[in-house]
Amino acid sequence: MAKQGAIWVLGTMSGTSLDGVDAAMLRTDGHAIFEFGPDAYRPYTAAEQATIRKAFGQWPGDADVAAAAEVVETAHAEILARFSGAEMIGFHGQTLAHDPAHARTHQAGNGQLLAQTLNLPVVWDFRSSDVQMGGQGAPLAPFFHFACAKWIKATDPLAILNLGGVGNITWIDPSQPSPDSPGALLAFDTGPANAPLNDLMQIRLGLTQDAGGALAGTGRVDEKLVQAFLGQAYFHKIPPKSLDRNDFQKFFKKTHKLSNADAAATLAAIAAASVAKAAEHFPQPITRLLVAGGGRHNATMVAQLTQRMNCTVEPIETAGLNGDMLEAQAFAYLAARVAYGLPTSAPGTTGVPAAVGGGQISRP
Repeated sequence: MAKQGAIWVLGTMSGTSLDGVDAAMLRTDGHAIFEFGPDAYRPYTAAEQATIRKAFGQWPGDADVAAAAEVVETAHAEILARFSGAEMIGFHGQTLAHDPAHARTHQAGNGQLLAQTLNLPVVWDFRSSDVQMGGQGAPLAPFFHFACAKWIKATDPLAILNLGGVGNITWIDPSQPSPDSPGALLAFDTGPANAPLNDLMQIRLGLTQDAGGALAGTGRVDEKLVQAFLGQAYFHKIPPKSLDRNDFQKFFKKTHKLSNADAAATLAAIAAASVAKAAEHFPQPITRLLVAGGGRHNATMVAQLTQRMNCTVEPIETAGLNGDMLEAQAFAYLAARVAYGLPTSAPGTTGVPAAVGGGQISRP
């Protein structure tokens, strides 16, 4: 265990929406946020996206994993080389498959390779310890969300929503002393967010996303499909709980009969309705929902969210935080916690039986 003090850590995130790699620096001691540093974004090319997408659902050793891992490692090495001043890297990798029911999760990318390439210690494989101990292995950002709530000096319960490929939410009681305090956090995946909409745009129109929610904004929501979606077993499970990107693929075949615009509108509404359903599980009501992730740029999805939630819905930037870099910053923060022997998940965030520290450290 390292001697604890504030250090500059460079964190990364490559989400299931496959837009690219986010990287951001953070100065932290694993407890508090002291300073936010520079950040950068490196988009995946269409060919890189196709290579990674081909490996979705695959496990180490499967046919398409090595090629996907090479893309992930190369992209990360490129963006991380742009930074200076980092003392450590938090490398999440690219989730290809997630199956906590069988105590397994798979993030492509080798941290040891990056440590050698960049000549810095790399903390990686953040999720395995949690799932091996019976946790969901996701979401992992909540401990950082707790630090963010302290940083913005919040006093009342609030929630931070990340609309990535999958949606995840963290309910926070900022009056608690630490993220692993009983009752400090409740976190779980809300349902699909951008992934099915991105897939729809790719398959039907050859586009990577519905930019700004423009197409969805011209369509009509099939509310019967939305309600049928919310009737599935996942939404009745008590959290913590988590999802794989492709968990609802069978259901989404029902949108094939809809026009492009109506399908996009319905998928945006499903993402929003899933979040509203999630709020039923909160220990106390919230008055403020801060929205991060790519989905907050989808005006139609956010409008649906505002309509369905009983609280103020606002982009996380209104609180002085960066919604595009929040997850990269989270893995910088978690890397410091791993280095200092602190837990990175707890019963309220992943359902793990006791607070546990994940991650392994590779040195150059």
